[in-house]
Amino acid sequence: MPEVYFDVRWPDDSEMHCYSPSSVVHDYFRAGARYPLAEFLTLSRNALTLAGDRVEARFGFRCTSADSQLLAIETRARQFADHMDAAVTVLRVGRPGTKPSAGNAAVIQETRSS
Repeated sequence: MPEVYFDVRWPDDSEMHCYSPSSVVHDYFRAGARYPLAEFLTLSRNALTLAGDRVEARFGFRCTSADSQLLAIETRARQFADHMDAAVTVLRVGRPGTKPSAGNAAVIQETRSS
């Protein structure tokens, strides 16, 4: 399965490097698109659940990296739950030349924009 990474910018301008074990995220996110927080969460749940399901159907076991990524997204989103106009921008969706961290593609990298 072709793994895909997608980078997002949160309402506080911090960025997160995210992982999917399946290219299905291309059906849910568009680079440059800005999604209201609730919509972004729904799309993330749908995309990463389907990605994990695809891995399970093909290999006989669930992808815990997809589940971990979804948990990280949901946890981060809670920080903005009280912000009425909170939105998340998808900066990039694709296959980078390198993984975000050696050994575990599910590791989340978060940086603060200058």
